[in-house]
Amino acid sequence: MIEDVSSRSLTLLGVATISAGLLGMAVVHNNTAITAPGGMDALIHMMAADAGKGAAARPTTTVRPLSCEKLPNVPGHSITTALVEFPPNAYTPRHRHPGSVTAFVIKGALRSQMEGGPAMTYTKGQTWFEAPGTIHAFAENASANEPAELLAIFVAEDDCGPLTIPVT
Repeated sequence: MIEDVSSRSLTLLGVATISAGLLGMAVVHNNTAITAPGGMDALIHMMAADAGKGAAARPTTTVRPLSCEKLPNVPGHSITTALVEFPPNAYTPRHRHPGSVTAFVIKGALRSQMEGGPAMTYTKGQTWFEAPGTIHAFAENASANEPAELLAIFVAEDDCGPLTIPVT
């Protein structure tokens, strides 16, 4: 499936559900989104087509889904675990998630800001929480020289669908 993506819109890639319950991935190239089947090892990149302040020229964040399991004690919901890799100077623009998210910094330092709150810097071993629908103004690697990583745990509806939803 190919979809045109506006060059003025925020272009984020996410995980999509396909038949047989397998995960697929979306790839954006020249402002065109292409979805293709894949497995849990699929890499999803997040980038900004027009995020301002030179963000489009910065490296992109990579999301590697690790698992998605139905929660037997919470009917209709699943838990998805993903590794989010931030190369040096990487930037993730304004977005939200379909459910609750807990982020745990594995390596490096990350700056993050939730809409209406201050920008915060989180280092190895620190966490933050994002309530369903909360606007995540940005996330970025605080270092121009060292990579950073976080483990993201999403609790959302059963479909194991897109982990990131663009907000313009």
